[in-house]
Amino acid sequence: MKNKVILLASDQLGKGEKELGEGILETFFTLLKQKEELPAAVFCMNRGVFTLTESSLVSLQLKDLEEKKVAVLACKTCVDYYELNEKLTAGQISGMDQFIELASKYEVITLS
Repeated sequence: MKNKVILLASDQLGKGEKELGEGILETFFTLLKQKEELPAAVFCMNRGVFTLTESSLVSLQLKDLEEKKVAVLACKTCVDYYELNEKLTAGQISGMDQFIELASKYEVITLS
């Protein structure tokens, strides 16, 4: 995962049952945080910003990644749209300009 940015565009992984997709996404980040090589950043947009709230178990894994110096970023437009400003428990508000900068430096892996 070194030299990569994860673009998290959903609060679940895959297009099946919501609970299953949320569980799979949590497992992904649980395993990822245990790796020696971590991504440069996780950029959350669209419904991906919900993973940064207390209502998502993924937020715990993303907090752990932050503690390991992985930038965890939330799209400001998306946070504003879903009115989550006061509900974020992980990550920092960011803009699309920062994602574009990251995408120009690193390979992007999209999870949706």
